Amino acid sequence: MRFETSQHLRLSQQMKMSPRMIQSMEILQLAGPALEERIEQELESNIALDLVEPALDESVTAESQRQDDRDATEGERALNTDSANAGEGFDRLTRLTSEYRDVLDDQFGDSYQRVRRPDGEIDGKMQAMANTAARGESLHTQLLSQWSLAGVDERLGPAGEHLIGFIDDDGYIRAEMETILAQAPPGVTEELLNEALPLVQGVLEPVGIGARNLRECLLIQIDVLERENPGVDLVVERTLLMDHLTDIEQNRLPRIAEATGLSIEQVKAGLEGLRHLDPRPGRQLVSETPSVVIPDAIVEYDEEADAYVVMLFDGRLPRLRINPRYASMLKDEKVDKATKEFVDSNVRNARWLIEAIDLRCNTLLRVVRVVVAHQRDFFDQGPASLKPLPMSQVAEQLGVHVATISRAVSGKWIQTPRGVLPLRRFFSAGTETEGGEDMSWDAVRQTLKEIIEAEDRSEPLGDDKLAAALKERGINIARRTVAKYRDQLGIPSAKLRKVF
Repeated sequence: MRFETSQHLRLSQQMKMSPRMIQSMEILQLAGPALEERIEQELESNIALDLVEPALDESVTAESQRQDDRDATEGERALNTDSANAGEGFDRLTRLTSEYRDVLDDQFGDSYQRVRRPDGEIDGKMQAMANTAARGESLHTQLLSQWSLAGVDERLGPAGEHLIGFIDDDGYIRAEMETILAQAPPGVTEELLNEALPLVQGVLEPVGIGARNLRECLLIQIDVLERENPGVDLVVERTLLMDHLTDIEQNRLPRIAEATGLSIEQVKAGLEGLRHLDPRPGRQLVSETPSVVIPDAIVEYDEEADAYVVMLFDGRLPRLRINPRYASMLKDEKVDKATKEFVDSNVRNARWLIEAIDLRCNTLLRVVRVVVAHQRDFFDQGPASLKPLPMSQVAEQLGVHVATISRAVSGKWIQTPRGVLPLRRFFSAGTETEGGEDMSWDAVRQTLKEIIEAEDRSEPLGDDKLAAALKERGINIARRTVAKYRDQLGIPSAKLRKVF
């Protein structure tokens, strides 16, 4: 075996991103709430990053800063020498508050109890936490509470509690009995579970909780209605549920009428009665917190200029600055080298963050302005006038990479005269109508929806006829594409849309 050493010269190109560039891309991609959280994390970890407190006059701010420095020095001195007196002061304050609570209640209500910062100002974060509504009890907690007060036989208590653990948010027990039995605690047998199940279905509210399927859930509700209202006739509704649930799902009303001997009107009346029942009773006990969307930009119409004006919704973002104390330390010759290196690293990171946030705001503003200019017809006339807008076109117009546009659009929302909309909605491909106009696929879907809403429900249009109706409007797409868009809109087929 022979070993040789040699040298080779090779040219290659590699793209390496600096930490500063990586941070800029990360900041650009963050939505407003995520950026706020990122800023809070940086404020906690970076000593050189500081908040710019709002003030009416810069001279007042400077004098206040000097006074704060003097107060801090005196406070540190007092803290070291008079800690015992400070403790006595807090004890005295607590005693006075207790003794004069009635007077404070009468004069100020509960405002004196609000959490305050050491400088006497109300702590906004603590006050917000104090005013936040308590989280509601979970579905299982509420059902277990009902079960404990139902007064059932003690030997069935553990079995009922075990069954309640399998109730989902809709109120159903969807697991098979074998699965429930396999996970049952010691002493809970299949006989006890079968005996406890009708009790769970009978004592828990809302009515229908604990059912194993839709048919059983609605039948339980019908049983209760008939028991509590002896004069109510629900024979048709019971027949529809017991024998024709599949036909109802397929909208086969003539078949139901033929099998039951009922008229179409009687079948429709029975279906109307079923609509008053709750197919998901568990949802009445589940408190769903609505998602809050905070727009990143606002689009408003200026009547005088007959134009749409774009503004960034950045009022929630805190204003940042480099802490002047640490910036001056870099020029102080008395500061040792290790400390300077540490401070320099923090100052540099703080400066990068501030520049990245400024770049994000500038890029987002430019992108939204281009979108608004291109989609003027959408804002004037509505969704049907949305035009195709590739991200590559916006990137070329702004002189940036298409990936930059993608990051700027990701997760962003804009508030417009037509509602709060995701920014990504304005970027889509499309088609050209027979009249030569560009039309986005979202606009095609909107036009399809308008055609279906205007159809005769007794003779709904099939996908072939919908494609023909779109062609009459200059939109030529295939039947399978119509079916795909109809499904995306959540619109059932013509057979299920038919009204008898």
